Amino acid sequence: MSDAAIFAISLGVTLVGLVISWGAYRRRGAGTGLRGAALSLVPLAAALTGVTEFFIDLAFSPVKWAGVGVAGLAVLLYLTSGAMLSRRDAASGGGKAAGEGGRKAAGRGAESKGAVQGPAVFCAGTG
Repeated sequence: MSDAAIFAISLGVTLVGLVISWGAYRRRGAGTGLRGAALSLVPLAAALTGVTEFFIDLAFSPVKWAGVGVAGLAVLLYLTSGAMLSRRDAASGGGKAAGEGGRKAAGRGAESKGAVQGPAVFCAGTG
């Protein structure tokens, strides 16, 4: 697709979006209108920066689709490794929590019980 055709289509989509954004501004207020205008400018910005050509090439190139698949696999492996590491840390941290953290938890429990029982003990001692 030629640069002129891409630019014309992007400009048309942007203008239609700006008209719709103007209507949203009149009906729902400035916040909605400005958000619509911002989103309407994205196709024109993509055409002017060349991002549109990248996506057109992507749509028709099996090699680029393979690259997208490899990138998706990398993200999947990274997220999986994070889940595995957090489980390992939780399992190994469980022994530490029972030794050191258990005392801290008991201390917090005593403080909260003391706060609840403190006035009752104080009242019982004065009476």
